[in-house]
Amino acid sequence: MFQDLLIQLHALVSGLEPWQQLLALVPVGAIPFIESYLGSFLGTTLGIHPALAIPAAVLGNLLATFVVIALAGRARDAVTAGRSIPREKDERPSRFRAKVASALSKYGVPGVCLLGPLIVASQITGPTLVALGAARSRVYVWMSVSIVAWGALFGVFGSLFLAAIV
Repeated sequence: MFQDLLIQLHALVSGLEPWQQLLALVPVGAIPFIESYLGSFLGTTLGIHPALAIPAAVLGNLLATFVVIALAGRARDAVTAGRSIPREKDERPSRFRAKVASALSKYGVPGVCLLGPLIVASQITGPTLVALGAARSRVYVWMSVSIVAWGALFGVFGSLFLAAIV
């Protein structure tokens, strides 16, 4: 199913004019689990220069991730502002939240942000960190570093892949 999505995106974007392909990479980069890394890979394998494909995919991923982090921060503020009574001891966090909390205590915000794309989309990792109480400014900075680094890595890989098969 995921492969079909990538094939359809490739077919859609490859049929566009070069300037339209570049613009199409911005919303492609905003799609969870496609993000900057597969968006930049897609762009470079279509023949778009990495200096153009990577920033386009990164921009889409940054915009989408920052919007959900901001929304999660506002939601957390609203929930915690009205909470004067501590949480019930019987309440157990979800399995996902417990795993992220464990990773946060083990690796910190930088580690979770940099390693997060290996497990789950940045549009899920960032808001979860904020919901767990991580400082938003640190989450923004480290998610930015992660998104740019993964996008650059896969963009370069895509251009090397294209050079190897052509």
